[in-house]
Amino acid sequence: MKTQLTFSELLQAYFTQRLMQERAASPRTIENYRDTFRLLIAFAQRCLKKPPTNLAVQDLDAPFILRFLDYLESERGNSPRSRNVRLAAIHSFFTYVALQEPALGAVAQRVLAIQSKRCAKRPVDFLTRTESDALAGVPDQTTWSGRRDRTFLLVALQTGLRVSELTALRCQDVVLGSGAHVRCTGKGRKTRCVPLRKEVVIALRHWFRERNGEPGDAVFPNASGHNLSRDGVEYILSKHLNTARTKCPSLKTKRVSAHVLRHTTAMNLLQIGRAHV
Repeated sequence: MKTQLTFSELLQAYFTQRLMQERAASPRTIENYRDTFRLLIAFAQRCLKKPPTNLAVQDLDAPFILRFLDYLESERGNSPRSRNVRLAAIHSFFTYVALQEPALGAVAQRVLAIQSKRCAKRPVDFLTRTESDALAGVPDQTTWSGRRDRTFLLVALQTGLRVSELTALRCQDVVLGSGAHVRCTGKGRKTRCVPLRKEVVIALRHWFRERNGEPGDAVFPNASGHNLSRDGVEYILSKHLNTARTKCPSLKTKRVSAHVLRHTTAMNLLQIGRAHV
C-alpha cells in the first residue's frame, strides 16, 4: 500500500516538478514562493514547536494559515498587497497537494477558500518626455558605467521590458540592422520582439562596439562582467534619479521605480495612438 507523501516531500516535489519542470516558472517567481515557505515554516516551528522535518500538511490547516497571514501584517508590518502575494503562493501549493494526495483534499479545500484581502490600488506614476530625457541624460558619458547606464535607461524607456527581461538580455537577442528589435522571453516563457527607435539603435551600436561581447554575453553587465541583478538595476535608477531631480523638479514629486519606466512606455504608446486618431 502506498504511503502518503509527507509535507517535506510534497513541498520538494512542488518546487522541483511543478514549478521548475511543468510550469517553467521564472527565477523571480521561484524566489518569491521560496521566501513565502521559509516564513511559513519558521512561523510553524515557533508556534507548533515542531522542526520542519516533522511538519504535516494537516498542521497547516486554514485556521493556522489565517494566523500566519495575520502575523505577516501585525508583526512583520506587511501590506495587504504583500499578504496577498504570500497567500497566492500558499494557494498554488495546496492546489498541487489536492492533486497529488486526494486524502488531503479537505484540508486543501479549506485553505483554498481563504480570500485575498481587498486593498486600494494606487495609480502607477509615469514620466513625461521631459522627465524621461532628464533621467536618461544624467549618466556620465566619460565613464564605462555611465555609458552602460544611459543605454540601459534608453532601452528600458523605449521597450517597456520588465527588469527580469532587461537583465537577461544577451547580445544575440538584439538586432540592429533592418527591422531593428530586441527579442526577449517574458512571463509564461512567451517570446516576443520589440522594435527599436533610431535613437536607441544608435546608442546600442556605440555600446556594442565598446561592450565587444560574445553572442551569449549579457547586454548590460555589471563590473564583474555578469548580468546585472535586480538590486543593481535599483541602484542605477536611484543613483541617477537623485541627480535628475536637481535638474527636473517635477521628478521630486514622483516615486520612480523600474516598473514606472515600463508604465511610461505604455503611456507614450497610448498618447501616440491618440495623436493619430
